Amino acid sequence: MKGRPVKERLIETASDLFYNKGYNRTGINEILEKSGVAKASMYQHFRSKEEIGVEYLKHMDAEAHKKLGAKINAKPQGPERVMAIIEHVSEFFDSGTFRGCWSLNTIAEISQEDKLMMAEILKQKREMKAFTYRLVVDNLNATEPEKIANQLYLIYESALMEARVFNEKWPIEVAKGMFEKIIQEN
Repeated sequence: MKGRPVKERLIETASDLFYNKGYNRTGINEILEKSGVAKASMYQHFRSKEEIGVEYLKHMDAEAHKKLGAKINAKPQGPERVMAIIEHVSEFFDSGTFRGCWSLNTIAEISQEDKLMMAEILKQKREMKAFTYRLVVDNLNATEPEKIANQLYLIYESALMEARVFNEKWPIEVAKGMFEKIIQEN
């Protein structure tokens, strides 16, 4: 990891720790130790743990959307692209690195006073909701695309969380069946 830019090392180390241990269970000193970065160097890039937390959320979101985008783009135009959302969750669960949604995990640990992180989580959730809507509009002949997109978005979110809670794949399999039913009806 040494030799890479300090900010990048901090974000990647914090992302790994926050996702696997939790935001509150990870301290600045542990991030510094594992990244090999001095405290003074960290403060050149981040003024607080919350600022690092925001970058963690952005990093995780970018990585997930890169993988999801590749999955969707590998499918032909039409219903298969919409199904790719829940298939992506299934593959994520099978990857061996699954600990649920980074945003939902984090929001459970922070308070409303963590305004920067709350704003980033809300932004990401709104973007995913809008992304789902665009997929529905572009790939289904739905008469009520917003309603369908909202249903699929909620099913996606609950599959992520419940698979994390139970540490079992059945919530994703149930969600996949619900996706199929909604898509077939539209």
